[in-house]
Amino acid sequence: MTKGRIRNNIRKLRFLGSEMTQQQLAEKIGVTRQTVIAIEGDKYSPSLEVAFRIARVFEVPLEEVFQYDTTDRGSESAR
Repeated sequence: MTKGRIRNNIRKLRFLGSEMTQQQLAEKIGVTRQTVIAIEGDKYSPSLEVAFRIARVFEVPLEEVFQYDTTDRGSESAR
């Protein structure tokens, strides 16, 4: 079974329009700046509630913020 990975467009969304800082986003969604840094850097997957809060802040669908990637990287390099 291929293990999936959650990817996100948070950094891109922060800089579209108003150039929101990580601290500003953290305050809007009720987490610490360190949590935003970890989510943005794909080091931590947010809870479903936090994911929805992030999407709501940017006024976009959840799928525009987060994507679930199930690509098997090992099999691609073997081709």
